[in-house]
Amino acid sequence: MSIHPSLRGIDTLVGQRSVYTRVERLQKLMRDGKISEEDSPFGLPKVRTFTKIKAKKKSPEEEAAAAAASEAEEPGASEN
Repeated sequence: MSIHPSLRGIDTLVGQRSVYTRVERLQKLMRDGKISEEDSPFGLPKVRTFTKIKAKKKSPEEEAAAAAASEAEEPGASEN
């Protein structure tokens, strides 16, 4: 039997924050090199809080090279 959503723990309610605090924004912009200590604190650029990571697809040449490398590692498999 499942538990009612209102009875779950507090940890399950924590999600992705949609906004940074001002200090977090400044730290991220400095890490990325978009601002420096001497720049004005007014008119700061927007900062994305969450980015989706896309997996790169391998090109046909990379797939062929990977297949050749795996065959070279298994010398006994091709001798049967």
